[in-house]
Amino acid sequence: MIYKFRSKAAGDLIMLEPQGRRMLEIIGKDAGPKGIITVAQLADAIQALETAVARDEAVRASAVPPGQDEDPPAMEAVSLRQRAKPLLDMLRRCLAGEADVVWGV
Repeated sequence: MIYKFRSKAAGDLIMLEPQGRRMLEIIGKDAGPKGIITVAQLADAIQALETAVARDEAVRASAVPPGQDEDPPAMEAVSLRQRAKPLLDMLRRCLAGEADVVWGV
């Protein structure tokens, strides 16, 4: 499945299912095939993503350095910051333009 986020204030944003589902779960939305992030929910969604990015970066920074007795935790090659940036940019544009974000419609 592909998530296609749309809004009148920003261009379309396409995410593959695992990444789109993760973003929606972070902001507290049902990761169903259709949905909406209303203008009233945008600020909270942005804050939730920024908090998750900061948490992810803290985990990455605290990973055990190479050469230590412990193996470093497995990390995705692409960080949450990189995955979330396009959606964060879209949400910020939509907040400024007072436009909802929808997917699956």
